[in-house]
Amino acid sequence: MAEGDGAPAPAEGLGRIVVALADPRGAEARGLLAQHHALMEELFQARENHHLAAEALAVPDIRFVLAWLGGRPAGCAALAIRDGYGEVKSMFVAPEARGTGLGARLLGEVMALARTEGLPRVLLETGDALHAARRLYERAGFHERGPFGGYPDEPRSIFMERSL
Repeated sequence: MAEGDGAPAPAEGLGRIVVALADPRGAEARGLLAQHHALMEELFQARENHHLAAEALAVPDIRFVLAWLGGRPAGCAALAIRDGYGEVKSMFVAPEARGTGLGARLLGEVMALARTEGLPRVLLETGDALHAARRLYERAGFHERGPFGGYPDEPRSIFMERSL
């Protein structure tokens, strides 16, 4: 994983997935985050949304990754480092990149970051309308659990966990 916010060099090849640490305040990241926020606001009421702005993702205890598919920004995710666990945040794959394996690759990168940080487990909150995301998390070994951190026990929220 390389650090940066620019697209990988064209030599990386079309159709290839590249994931790298990035600044969430960069133009490519902001574009993906705007799409992510619009989708969440379309599917869920304001009290049910727990997405973070770019500035909130650009803090020392969050690792933000950007993914490119064929040299174009196509997805993002973040690992928030908490006391005793990591939390998946801002996981999003652009509509044109869904079904390509990009979501699994992003989640794999977040899990690798959690291992590098020495975290014993990774938790997440997702919405009940995000069926593909839930299947992805289940395939990756996550199981349901109760609310954690400061999340309210909303009926539309699904909380999941995986030990490392």
